[in-house]
Parts: sequence; structure tokens; C-alpha cells
Amino acid sequence: MNSKPEILSPAGDFESLRAALQFGADAVFLAGKRFGMRSAPKNFDADELKAACELAHSMGRRIYLTCNILPRSAELDALPDFLMMAQDSGVDAFIIADLGVFEAAKRFAPKVARHISTQAGVTNYAAANALYNMGASRVVPARELSLGEIAEMRAKTPKELEIECFVHGAMCVSFSGRCLISSYLTGRDANHGDCAQPCRWKYHLFEEKREGQFFPVEEDSDGTYLYNSRDLCMIEHIPELVKAGVSSFKIEGRAKSAYYTAVTTNAYRKALDCYYEQGDPFTLPSWIKEETEKISHREYSTGFWFGGEPGQETRSGGYIRRYDNVAVCEKNLGDNSALISQRNKFSVGDTLDVLPPDGYPFPIKCLSLENGAGESVDSAPHPLELLTMTADREVPAGSVLRKKRE
Repeated sequence: MNSKPEILSPAGDFESLRAALQFGADAVFLAGKRFGMRSAPKNFDADELKAACELAHSMGRRIYLTCNILPRSAELDALPDFLMMAQDSGVDAFIIADLGVFEAAKRFAPKVARHISTQAGVTNYAAANALYNMGASRVVPARELSLGEIAEMRAKTPKELEIECFVHGAMCVSFSGRCLISSYLTGRDANHGDCAQPCRWKYHLFEEKREGQFFPVEEDSDGTYLYNSRDLCMIEHIPELVKAGVSSFKIEGRAKSAYYTAVTTNAYRKALDCYYEQGDPFTLPSWIKEETEKISHREYSTGFWFGGEPGQETRSGGYIRRYDNVAVCEKNLGDNSALISQRNKFSVGDTLDVLPPDGYPFPIKCLSLENGAGESVDSAPHPLELLTMTADREVPAGSVLRKKRE
């Protein structure tokens, strides 16, 4: 069996970073305020980036900083200071798509490893070898590659070159994110992290001489979503990924919530650990698969890993939501009481599903709630309100609490 792959989780803010580390990530990828291909998250300023590195390193984990836009010439003057700041903050690696940025990182931040982003479109072992010879320590191949193509790349590149692959999250209809639809339709540049996701919109035909009459592309009352990619989920294929030689299991989602990060990180952490404990033949514990259904997601697929599977969900552009994240346990108070921070409404008497930091879910019943004034309340309707909850068993600090939808 290959050396154990890394679990690499996303963080768009400090709450997500803590969730990733608490639930088992070996490394976290995040962005600064510039040069990263996600503008929707808060991202990390210089002080936050330094604090993130200090926290991760204190736990023996790593921080990778995305520098994966394809910058225009006018943006390059700010690059050296940004790279030097990142090195001083302690980041372990840059994730880079542009060769000019790649060379600048070598010059201005020589202590930081350089990883090649999926945005670079590496689709073959020759390109991977060339980038390794230029100083890359890791490549993230294009997401269009199959399991067999990744295995061939692994076999025909130096063992020192790590191969990082996406195993979970949203997929792009374009070639690894190199998409111009958003720029054309809205003026928002996808390559600079500001994609409006027009691939998720509902489209109709319009005939110029029949103004105001719209025609669905398919004969369906709900219209059609031509470009709407399914989400990737490889939780049931851990052995195949390991045997293909994947060095790092990457979870997409820097624009998603800390709850999403906690649940997906935990699921892949537990699945990978179980495989290394069991060996072959491997049976994925059913509860791990169920965890991937407890986050908001589009219909799942295995993407391009096995080739030929339909990658588009043309019936709906929305998410599947079976559970709501209702609270986070800030502190265990003993005697089955806990200080919780509310996220969505729930009530006394509800059965809640708890995911603790050790990663094994269990149910509780909410027996009582008190607000900050010490008053008994029947429900928790105010976002981020701190409440004292009494349940029928202990809830560890750091746990996330979910409620199944009716």
C-alpha cells in the first residue's frame, strides 16, 4: 500500500480553518486578499494568515496559499510584496497556475514550496515532469483526467513529485475553471474568483420575432439546466485513489461554510483511516457515506474518474438539503449541559444529530434551553445567539449539531 495520502481541506475564513483542523485535515488551502481564485469568501489578511500558519503548525499541519489566478500585467507590481508577506507568515506552499507567478515565487519567496494548480491544465506526465524539473514539488492535474491517466502520470514521474487530486465538491463545466461565460454575461471574471455561475442558470430559447415568448430547450415544465455540473463525491472509491498513487485528497469548497468543511473533512479522514486499518477487501462503513448526504450538495457523481458517467444535472439547478446545521457547541458545561452558538432554528424536544470532534455521530434530545439572561425559552430562533442547552447526554466542545428536515 502506498504511503498514506494527505487530507487537504478548504478554508474561506478562520471558522472554516478551525473546523478543518479540528476534524482531521492534514493541510488546509486558503487565500490571501489578492491573487486567489475565490473572491466570495472573507479570505485572510496578513495578520490572519500568520495566525492561521501558527495555529496549523502548532498542530503539526500545513497551510497552502492559493496564488492561482492568471494575472494581467497591471497586477504584477503588487506580487513581490505579497509573496514575501506570505513567506514571512509561514505558509508551507503556494498553489500557482501562471508561469510568471511561478518564477516570481522562486525569486521572492524561495523558502516556500511551489504546487501547480489545476488551473494550469496539466493533462499528461510530460508536462508534470517539465514542471518538476522547473522546481514544482506537486501538481494538481486537470480534473478531466481519469483514474487510469492519473495512475500513468504517477508511474512516469519522479516519486518525489506529489500528485494532488480533487475528490469532493463542485465541478466546473469548463476546462478546469478556464471559463469566460461569466465575463461575457455579467462582467464578473471567473479567473479572478468572481464567477456568477451562469452555468447553473435556467435557459430558454427566444425567437426574435416573437418578443416576450420564451421556449424551454426541452419539453419540460421546469425548463432545463444545460450546463449544471453534478458535484463530485469519491468517498466510496478510497482504495482506487490510493492505488492510483494520489498523494493528496483535495476537498473543494473555500466559498462554503465551516459546517461543510467539518463534515466533509471528517468523512474523508475517517474513510481513509478505515481503509488503512482494514486493507483489502475494504468495506466503507455506511455512516461515512451517510455523512456526505448531511451537507447541501447537488446530485453526486464520480466526475471524470471512471469516464463516461453523465456529469450534468439538467433537471434542477438547486441543492439537495436533507439536514440543517442548527448549532455549534462552544463549551461542555457538565451534567449534560452545553453552551451552544445557534445557526438555524430548533426547539426544545427536537432530536438532533451530533458530530463531535472525534468524528462519530450520535443522536441527542434537546431537553431545555436558556438564553443569556437565564430565561427558559422554547426555541432558538436568533442566529449566533449563545444559549445553554441541556440534553439527554454529553455534547463535546467543538461538536456541530444538525437537525434532519421533515
